[in-house]
Amino acid sequence: MRLSDKFDWTARTYVMGILNITPDSFSGDGLVQGGDTVACAVAQAEEFIASGADILDIGAESTRPGSVTMGAAAEADALLPVVAAVRTHFPDTVISVDTYRAAVAGQALDAGADIVNDVWGLRADPDMAVVVAAHGAPLILMHNRSKPGDAYMDARLGGQYRGAHYNDLLPDISCEMKALANHARAAGIPRRQIILDPGLGFGKTVDQNLALMNNLNTFQGLGYPILAGPSRKSFIGHVLDLPVDQRVEGTAAAVSVCIARGANIVRAHDVEAMVRIARMTDAILRS
Repeated sequence: MRLSDKFDWTARTYVMGILNITPDSFSGDGLVQGGDTVACAVAQAEEFIASGADILDIGAESTRPGSVTMGAAAEADALLPVVAAVRTHFPDTVISVDTYRAAVAGQALDAGADIVNDVWGLRADPDMAVVVAAHGAPLILMHNRSKPGDAYMDARLGGQYRGAHYNDLLPDISCEMKALANHARAAGIPRRQIILDPGLGFGKTVDQNLALMNNLNTFQGLGYPILAGPSRKSFIGHVLDLPVDQRVEGTAAAVSVCIARGANIVRAHDVEAMVRIARMTDAILRS
């Protein structure tokens, strides 16, 4: 799939709906609750599409601080049937697969996924770039300095990074994202197929996340579409002192600011609400 065939970055903001196939999701929305995971995923995909989602992002392994790694075989076993079913039921919908493992990404692309969303920006698996390039797939590269020892876990509010050090936050992240993109391009992935994600919530303190959102336009100069994913993140919980199931308003504020600062895609759990937020924010900004 070519991004240019599906998206006009100058026209509006696109919304990516999150389909978590895990009982260990930080947001509490994982679909593995003892029922038919594939059927539940298809039902949620249908709801998201009806609500206006432009992309469905399917992930089987939690990326929350302190989460347990499930292994490639287990990830593939959980992910592939859902990708195949969603593709069958919704042939025209853009599907992103949230994985950092090359073997899983390749199988998911073969099963019907369009985009690979790598939260480690090609740094976790040296074969990922080769697989993505061979499939001609678009790639989302996320900035991520997460280290388990830097995360403080709060049972009510979630993980918070306290040891994340940057010499100069915005230039450091910009430089590192440019390096991620250059690495992908050197591996044969065209510039036009790359999306950058500054990694809200990953290896950043609460204050760093707030500054990152408020200055998201810093990264427009890199020349790539920007994805922002503030949805239900713990920095919202810490600012508002609210648990994960009470962060819709905080997420809405974050999404609106991210769009105003130049985000091309926003990643969301509460799709219906965030589609409305995105459309209203776009209308204001383009008036």
